[in-house]
Amino acid sequence: MAKGAGFGSPIAAAALLAAPVGAQVRPAPWKDDPFPSRYKAAAPDDMLLRGATILDGAGGRIDGGDVLVRGGRIAAVGKALANPGVREVDAKGRWVTPGVIDVHTHNGTFVVPLTDIDREASDVAEVSSPNGADTWIETAVNPQDMGFDRALMNGVTTMQILPGSTPIFAGRSVVVKPVRGATVWDMKVAGSARGFKMACGENPKSWGADDDNEGPTSRQGVIAYMRQAFLDAQAYGRERAAGKAGRDLKKEALLGIMAGDIRVNLHCYRANDIASVLAVGQEFGFRIGAIHHATEAYKIPGLLRESGTCAAVWADWWGFKIEAQDAIRAEAPLLERAGVCVMMHSDSAADGQRLNIAAAKAAAAGRRIGIETPPETMIKWTTSNPAKLLGLSDRVGTLKAGYQADLVLWSGDPFSIYTKADLVLIDGAVAWDRSKPPAAPVSDFELERGGVR
Repeated sequence: MAKGAGFGSPIAAAALLAAPVGAQVRPAPWKDDPFPSRYKAAAPDDMLLRGATILDGAGGRIDGGDVLVRGGRIAAVGKALANPGVREVDAKGRWVTPGVIDVHTHNGTFVVPLTDIDREASDVAEVSSPNGADTWIETAVNPQDMGFDRALMNGVTTMQILPGSTPIFAGRSVVVKPVRGATVWDMKVAGSARGFKMACGENPKSWGADDDNEGPTSRQGVIAYMRQAFLDAQAYGRERAAGKAGRDLKKEALLGIMAGDIRVNLHCYRANDIASVLAVGQEFGFRIGAIHHATEAYKIPGLLRESGTCAAVWADWWGFKIEAQDAIRAEAPLLERAGVCVMMHSDSAADGQRLNIAAAKAAAAGRRIGIETPPETMIKWTTSNPAKLLGLSDRVGTLKAGYQADLVLWSGDPFSIYTKADLVLIDGAVAWDRSKPPAAPVSDFELERGGVR
């Protein structure tokens, strides 16, 4: 790994667009956000959650503990906290955790029921070229997708929407809160890491093999395409710095990756594919934030650990495509034991409602082979580790004084299939209360559906 190629660390590629000595310094164009957030937190609901089992997301557990929420933030976590005059919630027998974070969703771009009627209704990926690095998935998100509501009702407070995995370079991601908004920018989280989707293996290879498309038709072709694209971006950077080239949004995005300013989320399954793209990252001096799916990551934990790359995995997805044949249920605990940053992800509006259960299933598989994973570690897979990947670890994912009050009060053990999210707070405001019907109108897609009027 190139020295200084960690998350957000500058490397030599950043100098490719540097201004000449004495010239006015301008920010790198890939840092621009043409679609700024308009999210505004709701009015906070100050409260004291009293007597709960608390998993703080950082490896700690408090039995019979309290959480004080004031002004949209966590004011204190501990035992026998004094009540400063706020609403007190009896949480005895219930559990409190940070809000669940899903790092891999396609909500708003692969919308149910639209895609049930016509798969062409999907906007999950731009497939006109293997290189869609200039695209921003947020410009395709339909905020009416009922998947956002369903995720919220099951404890999800933050999610990353990624482009699909057909192109090799699929474009920018967006991080949102599952709250009601007229546009995705009313949901967008400001200040998260700039995310980007890349893909290797069967998906981009199969796209290129289509008679109507041009592009790589093999694994070696996909890797060669990646390397040439980064070389072309470097050459563009030199030309641009010399005033000999106009703007090229695709190449600017790749320069941003090489500069460490844009974080790669890599769709990859097989161990050899993962190793190949890690080598590309090393060659061009950038760090891959996480391997998504990563069904054979358990075979190469040392490579992930050495590169500082996380694995975003499922609990039991297996056999649905050729490159998923060697998936195992105990992958998450095996990677955890090997010192790899691991997290659960969904890639599915259905699984996105059950990430804690995915963690429970993975931990159960680990127990069957002798690996014990306690709840205070399991909760990291859906809270603090995802927060690190999204560049939000100083704000959410952990119950700590001063952090944003994104948290869940569960009816019981969050790793039980019988448990429900009783209260979900986002920025200290009650976004979901199981005891009350939603105050906001339901999604248009749900009108006259399932008895909802």
